[in-house]
Amino acid sequence: MDKVTDAAVTENRKTEHIRINLEKDVQFPHLTTGLENYRFLHQALPELNLNEIDTSITLFGKTLSAPIVISSMTGGAEMAHKINQNLAQAAEMHGIAMGLGSQRAAIEKSELAYSYQVRNVAPNALLFANLGAVQLNYKYGIEQCQRAVDMIEADALILHFNVLQEAVQPEGDTNFAGLLGKVEQICKLVSVPVIAKEVGWGFSEQNVRDLANVGVAAIDVAGAGGTSWSEVEYHRAPTAFHARVARSFADWGIPTADGILYATKAAPQLPVIASGGLRDGIDIAKCIALGATAGGMAGPFLKAANQSVEEVDQLIRETIAQVRISMLCSAAKNVAQLQQIPLLKL
Repeated sequence: MDKVTDAAVTENRKTEHIRINLEKDVQFPHLTTGLENYRFLHQALPELNLNEIDTSITLFGKTLSAPIVISSMTGGAEMAHKINQNLAQAAEMHGIAMGLGSQRAAIEKSELAYSYQVRNVAPNALLFANLGAVQLNYKYGIEQCQRAVDMIEADALILHFNVLQEAVQPEGDTNFAGLLGKVEQICKLVSVPVIAKEVGWGFSEQNVRDLANVGVAAIDVAGAGGTSWSEVEYHRAPTAFHARVARSFADWGIPTADGILYATKAAPQLPVIASGGLRDGIDIAKCIALGATAGGMAGPFLKAANQSVEEVDQLIRETIAQVRISMLCSAAKNVAQLQQIPLLKL
């Protein structure tokens, strides 16, 4: 397949992914995040003033007003441009972090770079560039990683790991052999910190230990319980064979709550971003109490951003309020204290 045709296929796939996520039920049928198994011990006498609760954190040298990340979703298509602009404007307004979708489409077809470029509306936001780690086995290296960073003036680079998604895609890149050493080289050579991120099936404790040992600066656990990308691929499968294979993995993965515990045990020195099925600020607060540094959401933000920047703004306001009230009612005056709050295991 020539470069232009290959880029067009990638662009079409991006549009399909957005449409399927907005229109279809792509949640895990039975597997959950595990967060429902935890409860805060309510503190009726917290001895705190809600107005003085400090939700801010520092991540990669930037101060965020709240421990919230708009998780990586999209780019590489016209439809994605509006979504990313809406997300970035709201992220800038509220001082939270934002990841961009995989930038492979724009590496292959430079005229698609505009769909990822949001610095014009988010000059101060903490932004994460994004490429698939598996591409390091398909002629990508430091040049392409640095191009992704420079393209959006990113503060960090996400290398995402999506082995199951690639395996059930008819056109998937499925050679995941020997990646760890290549990840180590990128960590050494790229100009920004590297975040290792799953896409919805989670990292094992050994995965996190290995990634930490080769120099990644943070882990995004992206566990199971939210969007299942094998379900997304089921909806775009070109044949009944591919559909049946994809659907059989609908409940595969490590639940998000377990992933947080694995990550904090394996690499206690690293920031942990908790994502995968989080739906509100209470979920984010629970993840932080389990040891995470911040919580990321994708699905709720995608639906809001497809409407307007005002919808994203409203969602962020609600999410911050939920985090703040969770902190008040569990007697945590700042995020560092919230990380130490014991949860009740049901």
